[in-house]
This record gives sequence, structure tokens and C-alpha cells, in this order.
Amino acid sequence: MILALAVAAASVPSLAEMKWQRRVLVVAAPGASDAALAAQREALRGWRRGAEDRDVQVVEVIGERVTGARDTAAALHARLRLPADHFAVVLVGKDGTVAFRSNQPVAADTLQRRIDAMPMRRAGQR
Repeated sequence: MILALAVAAASVPSLAEMKWQRRVLVVAAPGASDAALAAQREALRGWRRGAEDRDVQVVEVIGERVTGARDTAAALHARLRLPADHFAVVLVGKDGTVAFRSNQPVAADTLQRRIDAMPMRRAGQR
């Protein structure tokens, strides 16, 4: 069982490994019961196809637990300046830079428009 968990964790890339391959949407909340986290999950629920078309990997940092990336919560908090005590959404472009940040849940169509305006996304559509 422990070996299976270790293999599964090893197959999940870090943010650094996703650079130039994926855009990363980091959703952070102090705890699983955070109302803004629930609203963000609901906003993204029907966006799977849009996210896939735009090479988006969703990473959640809930307290000290991270899903969607191999990084630790502490490393993501430090790298992306995530607040420990309240909700945040950070969109990281394929080049590894922060392209968008919000302390409120963000609608999927807003994220889609932001991504579609990115230079690498426009270049890839030609």
C-alpha cells in the first residue's frame, strides 16, 4: 500500500516540471470547509474540456495538503506568495510566471478569457 502511494505521488509532476508544458491554476484555502473553495470548485466543475484544451492543470493547496502537483504546501506558499489564512487563486503561465491572482473565486469563463489572451495561447492557435 505504501509503495503504491509513493509510486502515485512520484508520477505527479512538480510546478517546475510543468513549466513550458502546462498552465497551472493553483487554488489555495486554509481548510476544506472554506466557502470560497467550495464556490471555486463549483465554478470549475463544468470546465474540464476548456481546461484540457488550454493545457491547464488544477492544483489545490488545502491547509498542508496538495493535490495535482508533487510540491509541498510550504513550497507553493513561498513560491506563489499564497496566504495561509485565506482563499486565493493563482494562474501560472507556461513560462512559470504568475499571470493572474485573485482572493475571490473566479468564474471559468473569466479564466478562459485570460488564458486565451496569453501570448503563448494565441501563438498556439495560429
